[in-house]
Amino acid sequence: MATRRAKISIIGAGNIGGECARSIAMKELGDVVLVDIANKDKPELHMPRGKALDLACCGPVEGFDARITGTFDYADIAGSDVVVVTAGVPRKPGQSRDDLVQINSGIVKSVAENIKKHAPDAIVIVVSNPLDAMVYVMWKVTGFPAHRVIGQAGALDVARYKTFLAWELGVSAEDIQGLLLGGHGDDMVPLPRMTSVNGIPVQDLLSAEKIQGCVDRAKAGGGEVVKLMGTSAWYAPSAGTVEMVESIVRDKKRVIPSAAYCESEFGVGAKGEGYFVGVPAVLGAKGVEKVLTFTMNAEEKKFMDESISHVKDLVGVVGKLFPDLA
Repeated sequence: MATRRAKISIIGAGNIGGECARSIAMKELGDVVLVDIANKDKPELHMPRGKALDLACCGPVEGFDARITGTFDYADIAGSDVVVVTAGVPRKPGQSRDDLVQINSGIVKSVAENIKKHAPDAIVIVVSNPLDAMVYVMWKVTGFPAHRVIGQAGALDVARYKTFLAWELGVSAEDIQGLLLGGHGDDMVPLPRMTSVNGIPVQDLLSAEKIQGCVDRAKAGGGEVVKLMGTSAWYAPSAGTVEMVESIVRDKKRVIPSAAYCESEFGVGAKGEGYFVGVPAVLGAKGVEKVLTFTMNAEEKKFMDESISHVKDLVGVVGKLFPDLA
């Protein structure tokens, strides 16, 4: 009996959405639906359908036969196993993630309403910034169980952290093991004591100053790309997102730093009052199947508390914009 293919819908067919679709197809994780809105200035164009056609024609060369479709109609996401949300306005030079909250909250709210209507059983991965607040909006609007709403943040942040360490050490990035917690970007909480090179503690290989330099560059990695290109990154964010999609659709139980809903974990909140923050999460067929906790030292706890405080502030801004989501 033939096994049913996973259906993965991507909301937002821009740079990140298009790259996610390409990687998902090449890895043969499932069939892909690219969704976007019509161009008001050029109504004759159909960008998601065009991207889908272009990507489909890669199949004979790259050796995949995933079905890729492009649409303006949310009804086409029906039956999705996973929905990836990249929709939103990208960061511009000099603009912080916080500056985006007012614009992108409204966009993500609309997307969430359509996901709730057309794909009520899907697991949702949010990529839109400011990430920690946008995941909260998605959760509140869809009303989905928290384990089915996840933010892509840690996978990207850790990838940048590992990359800069590998460059500093002159080793393969594949042999770097590392972990970051907390909010996305500037608010991430580094854990050098849990970072190693094929099991060797990184603190035995690099000075504290050089490790901190890698941490600082990882924190500012998104802004560095914006300054160089004039727009947000898309290759690395897409790679982090697809890593999460793969763990879910193939039920791999990978431990991937993700923005997951926490209450008592890591002192995030209290019973019935939680937030989405970056934590080591076990991702499988049910979404977030477990959050792995551990004891932090005093310095790590201090940074984590500061990061959580900023996440709460962002959520507070969302609550003022949309009182029904508070």
